Amino acid sequence: MAFIQCQFYSEALQIQATMNVILPQPATGPLPTLTLLHGLSDDQSAWSRNTSIERYATARGLAVVMPAVNRSFYADMKSGAACWTFVSEELPRIARSFFPLSAERKHNFVAGLSMGGYGAFKLGLSHPERYAAAVSLSGAMDVQRLVEEEFGGDIRLALGQPDDVAGSGNDLFALAERVVAKRPIPMLYQRCGTEDFLYADNVRFRDRCLDLGLPLNYGEGPGDHNWAYWDARIAEAIEWLPME
Repeated sequence: MAFIQCQFYSEALQIQATMNVILPQPATGPLPTLTLLHGLSDDQSAWSRNTSIERYATARGLAVVMPAVNRSFYADMKSGAACWTFVSEELPRIARSFFPLSAERKHNFVAGLSMGGYGAFKLGLSHPERYAAAVSLSGAMDVQRLVEEEFGGDIRLALGQPDDVAGSGNDLFALAERVVAKRPIPMLYQRCGTEDFLYADNVRFRDRCLDLGLPLNYGEGPGDHNWAYWDARIAEAIEWLPME
């Protein structure tokens, strides 16, 4: 595999942006691609530094694109940058212009942990026409609750007030309800440790998806909000991806 650290200018962010990319070698495309999203306190390097993602991707011939979006909650921030526009629109276009990545839905997947798990399901549910599957590990599934409790101190800079979140494109529960009427619906893969502080939110979102009849593969077990848990789970998730 090749590991590439890539800096480029982002029109959406109006700054020099960064993504790390893992490519099969030789990189003969169009390649199936996993967009892999970081958590609140991380950046584009976190997955490579803390897991064996390169080894897992190599086994399946999978390209991996890991962007940096700071503490944005993958939103066009109320007070800040247009990180949702960046990750949902600009990033795929730029990455495909630089590297031989497939644009076909059946070859595109998204995954993430914590804030990135939220971002992965937000991408999959907002754009079911683009992604065959979405993976959330220890995801921040109920951002309305987190906004109400002012989680992290700066979450309202990203998402605004509770009334701004409820029913909006930042509300996973609302997105799940809307996607039911769309076809095709991406396959969803959700994992959370039973000792995780986000466990109750994950169970609540799981129950709503099951009520709606969404194609959710849910699993839980012992585990906390840490890299030991995520390394094991991302290995399993990559094996699960419905690659053709």
